[in-house]
Amino acid sequence: MDTANNILNIDNLVICFAGDSGDGMQLAGNLFSNASAIMGNDIATFPDYPSEIRAPQGTLGGVSGFQVHLGSSKVYTSGDSCDVLVAMNPAALKVNTGRINSRTVIIIDNDSFTARDLAKAQFKTENAFEELNLKNQVVEIPITSMCVESLKALDLDQKSALRSKNMMALGLVCWLFNKPLEIIEQLISRKFKNKSELIIESNIKVLRDGYNFGYNTHASITRYSIEPLTTLEKGVYMDINGNKATSYGLVAAAQKANLTLYLGTYPITPATDILHNLAKLKNLGVITVQCEDEIAGCASALGASFAGCLAVTTTSGPGLCLKSEAINLAIMTELPLVVIDVQRGGPSTGLPTKSEQTDLLQALYGRNGESPIVVIAASSSANCFDAAYWASKIALEHMTPVILLTDAFVANGASVWKLPNLEDYPNINPPKVKGERPENWSPYLRDSQSLVRPWAIPGNEGYMHRVGGLEKDYVTGDISSNPKNHERMVATRKAKIEHIASCIPKLEVEGDQKAKTLLVGWGSTYGHLLEAMNLLAQEDCPLALAHFEFINPFPINTEAVLRGYDKIIIVEQNSGQLALVLNGTYKGLNTFAYNRVDGQPLNTQELVSNIKSIMEDKR
Repeated sequence: MDTANNILNIDNLVICFAGDSGDGMQLAGNLFSNASAIMGNDIATFPDYPSEIRAPQGTLGGVSGFQVHLGSSKVYTSGDSCDVLVAMNPAALKVNTGRINSRTVIIIDNDSFTARDLAKAQFKTENAFEELNLKNQVVEIPITSMCVESLKALDLDQKSALRSKNMMALGLVCWLFNKPLEIIEQLISRKFKNKSELIIESNIKVLRDGYNFGYNTHASITRYSIEPLTTLEKGVYMDINGNKATSYGLVAAAQKANLTLYLGTYPITPATDILHNLAKLKNLGVITVQCEDEIAGCASALGASFAGCLAVTTTSGPGLCLKSEAINLAIMTELPLVVIDVQRGGPSTGLPTKSEQTDLLQALYGRNGESPIVVIAASSSANCFDAAYWASKIALEHMTPVILLTDAFVANGASVWKLPNLEDYPNINPPKVKGERPENWSPYLRDSQSLVRPWAIPGNEGYMHRVGGLEKDYVTGDISSNPKNHERMVATRKAKIEHIASCIPKLEVEGDQKAKTLLVGWGSTYGHLLEAMNLLAQEDCPLALAHFEFINPFPINTEAVLRGYDKIIIVEQNSGQLALVLNGTYKGLNTFAYNRVDGQPLNTQELVSNIKSIMEDKR
């Protein structure tokens, strides 16, 4: 501890910024996490948006939050509870009660804790803390009135001035956690570079005043400092959210394959940022088209695939339903297509800004007929890059649509990411036709091992052929309704997908190699499962972890891995969809399920408790 400055060195901390959806909490949280990453801390973030675009101000439905976990060593989750909660109004306090532990320091804007504000948040008394039975340390600051006073000398009306009050809270948090302001000031200047100089000046002034308020009036409060990581490999790093990492992974794959990247899509939360990100990359030859609906987005991508592009369409659960017919057309025509489903809470429009893993069965089986398809799931925000690259590689090399599942948690959340060297990534070699047409060529003349048909892109003389949704003759590619031929084609399409198991990485097992219990998950639960496994190891509860990124087909060693354990605990943010598939595929496994479908990330401590109970079960 630095006793001279009353600064305590700690390994990690969790901060939650929460307020009304117009209070700028997402911006404050992003700036703080970005600055922390630049200073060498590992980060994991969780933006928690309200489902309504603009709920009535001060109400529970309008609360917007941003949680960030910083560490001097690797962090895997955004944290179960927070060390500091910044609550800009009573609604923010109430909604985030579940993130408060006995040690949480709560910073409030006491200008926004009036009787009227309390009533909007459905408090029955005028003492929110007593009503919630909270006995935490509370730092009361008149943030609203201080913000107005801070900007009195500038030519701003009160409404404009109050837009900067998130910077007042951010400045105080920077003082509390010993973060210099220079980096955040640079980030503010970059964020508002297309705005007036007055906007930049006002935000920086309020930021400094918030910092100075802490310095001048709360010198006796313990401050905290987190050392930078010392275990990072040499390289260039940035903080990245899942949607941006997905976008970059697609661009990398297109460049590796020497193809034009085409995105045909329709905006839908929480996938829209992929469109926004790719639309900025026209200089890299990326083509983006915002279509009139989900069906058109997928159909246009399929047309671009026929024309020789790396074709992508993006959506969330409701849109995946609508795209199913065009996806099935891609299966029948055997054209490469990457479909990205950023999952959210359902059914129907459900919880548009919350996160679930409830689209797995839809991705696997949500089409008519026998229609096998490749399904991949990203395990973290940074892993979205690799997942998008692999989805593109498989689609292009095996002439098939691939569904990549991410979700709102990894798509909006951020982590530190090392910029990759593309030379380290496997080549992508689409089976494009070359040279003059052979005499015996047909559009469905398959490779004898992979069963992949050739990709005859328009413009190759002599390779004209017809595609469509009707069944094809196995030999000629002409339309066929012959029963035996149809059965052969069904088996062929299935075998083609199954062969991909030999072309993807094997399933890895982490943790105690002598453990009798295997923890199984897929997608965005990876960080929580890894953290739970490590915590249980400290309690002498040996566990192994197998986390699926490739779900159809499963990696070639999957059955051997699963049958090596007495108990298998399958953890999902749904009602047991992967468990259903695993038990249906590999009979006789001794599986147990832990399921949550609440739209929020898993709680690691709750997960640990339930895993211990299952491990103690004698079955």
